[in-house]
Amino acid sequence: MKGTTAVMAIVLAAAFGLVGCGSAQGQASSASTDASASSLGPGQAAVASSGDVDQKGDFTYEQRELWVDNGGEQIYGVAYVPEGEGQKPLVVFSHGLGNDHSAGAPYAEVLASHGFAVHTFDFRGESAHQNRSDGSSTSMSAMTEVSDLEAVIEAAKDWDFVDSSAIVAVGESQGGCVSAVYAADHADELAGLVLLYPALSISDDIHAQFASVADVPDTYGLFGGWMTVGRNYAADIWDYDMFARIGAYPGKVLVLHGDADSVVDVSYSERASQVYPDCELHVISGAGHGFTGGNFEEACGYIVAYLDGLQS
Repeated sequence: MKGTTAVMAIVLAAAFGLVGCGSAQGQASSASTDASASSLGPGQAAVASSGDVDQKGDFTYEQRELWVDNGGEQIYGVAYVPEGEGQKPLVVFSHGLGNDHSAGAPYAEVLASHGFAVHTFDFRGESAHQNRSDGSSTSMSAMTEVSDLEAVIEAAKDWDFVDSSAIVAVGESQGGCVSAVYAADHADELAGLVLLYPALSISDDIHAQFASVADVPDTYGLFGGWMTVGRNYAADIWDYDMFARIGAYPGKVLVLHGDADSVVDVSYSERASQVYPDCELHVISGAGHGFTGGNFEEACGYIVAYLDGLQS
């Protein structure tokens, strides 16, 4: 499918309060929907609608369906390509646990309207009803998702609209953890890294659930059975020392997290801001696990400003 989408408006906040690395000071904004809402699974982030805020950029864009191969399995995605000739900076958006490519659509609409190409895709083995990639939840783990991100970014380098020297990874929740792990091992592949309420707690959560790898069953339920995963979900990341490893990424990092997040505590992002050598942390007041309404508008303001800064 290839169609032209009319761009909605954006109004960025006039002033952005910058929080330095390691600071927990927040910015005032309206409350957001938390992931513990009954319409969401316990691990899912609240997904913003671009209609929640007034958005305006100068670019129109088109959407392109793209497929990427990873070891014989197919990864589905949608690229948002701004108008105009030439190659453009690319944002690769990684969704959270139980979501799909549509979780990145509101961000893609805003960023594409500002001239940034965006690709949002379905991780293999996720469970959301719109997920079109191959795989099952019992074969999925954070590390298989790192492999998916590797495959997508490698393929994107050859897309005709992409400036391969200006690829930025953006990830939410588990997709934020995946993006952080990818960046640590592929620093030369990225121009930037943006983490939205990243689930850097995954290792701690697994260790709290099981005494050893040997205790992990072949399949088990996450969040009381909300999603069934396989043994590799725990085994693949059991020995990964998250905060000792992710700081290997030397580039500029933007981290956004809500102070009302009941799924991943904001302290994980505060700790991440201490291990990255070049990091901006913004704690969004009243935001839960996901940004909607005014919180989404505030987050988009930070992201656009960050991406513009990478181009200067």
